[in-house]
Amino acid sequence: MDCNKVGSLLFRLRKEKGMTQKQIADLMNISDKTISKWERGLGCPDVSLLGELSAIFKVNIEKILEGELEVNNIDTGNLKRMKFYVCPSCGNVINNTGDASISCCGRKLSPLIAKPADEMHTATVEEIDGEYYITFSHEMSKTHFLSFVAYVTSDRVLFVKLYPEQTAAVRLPKLSGGKLNHKYSGKLYYYCTKDGLWVL
Repeated sequence: MDCNKVGSLLFRLRKEKGMTQKQIADLMNISDKTISKWERGLGCPDVSLLGELSAIFKVNIEKILEGELEVNNIDTGNLKRMKFYVCPSCGNVINNTGDASISCCGRKLSPLIAKPADEMHTATVEEIDGEYYITFSHEMSKTHFLSFVAYVTSDRVLFVKLYPEQTAAVRLPKLSGGKLNHKYSGKLYYYCTKDGLWVL
């Protein structure tokens, strides 16, 4: 741990919060001289205090230890680069379009890799009254089911959460004027709790 880098980061984070050294010290039940020492690079926070610093500044502990925050490239806004993440512990679904460090239940998550639909994970798409009616011949038991369906175009995402023991079907409005899965229109993603992410 480079105390100079850590100190510079803590100084910057404190200024961003508009707080004094004393205010931070009072929150942590330590002296403001300790905060001053850290910010000048004359020492580093004890490991036991990193959790409190993380909570105060809303920064991951590992970033405090590294002493720097990396800024991602600006997201250009094309949602077709959407990435999906599912927590293996709680089933939480997270999505994003840019570079991100995603975690849930203490685990770092990797983006799911979508596989082309196969015979077991196929969908039937019908156009009814200006909407897509999509059905899946997929088990919907408590241990093996489709957890979500997402229709993604370049500027919109329609996300439908599915639950065990319900019908494996969704109705989605047509977006962007084209056919589902036409190269200028959208893609349909769906997530199986056992076999991962699929794309049609």
